[in-house]
Amino acid sequence: MKVSYGSYTALLIFLVLVLATGFTIGLTIRPGEWYQSLAKPWFTPPNWLFAPAWTIIYVLIAVAGWRVTIREGFNSTAFRLWIVQMLLNWTWTPVFFGFHQIGLGLAVIVCLLSIVVSFMIRVQDRSARWCFAPYALWLVYATSLNAAIFLLN
Repeated sequence: MKVSYGSYTALLIFLVLVLATGFTIGLTIRPGEWYQSLAKPWFTPPNWLFAPAWTIIYVLIAVAGWRVTIREGFNSTAFRLWIVQMLLNWTWTPVFFGFHQIGLGLAVIVCLLSIVVSFMIRVQDRSARWCFAPYALWLVYATSLNAAIFLLN
């Protein structure tokens, strides 16, 4: 894969778009008292873990999206899956924390996880696939957490 100066500009655009949107959602939709009042499973992580985990994951998501556009193009199936997972990713926080819809949040995150796995199967770029591995693992954990909160509440 040949990378040009313009490609690095595209990487910067991916990074800014993904991180800025993720941070904006995270800063405007806070867990708050509602989340604190919920019964949570024993494997709930400390709140401080979410920001660094999602920052790393968003950087990897941006890199994967950038690599797919270089290798397969904007019209590829892999890039379409990348777009869908991004939209579902950005939908979960408002659904779960904003609207307090635990069950609908679970449905969103299950769909998200399935799209992430589909992306990993379809994408041709091996590095893009590996960028999604920590994301998929985190989503398995987050889906389990969402499901447990749904069952406990």
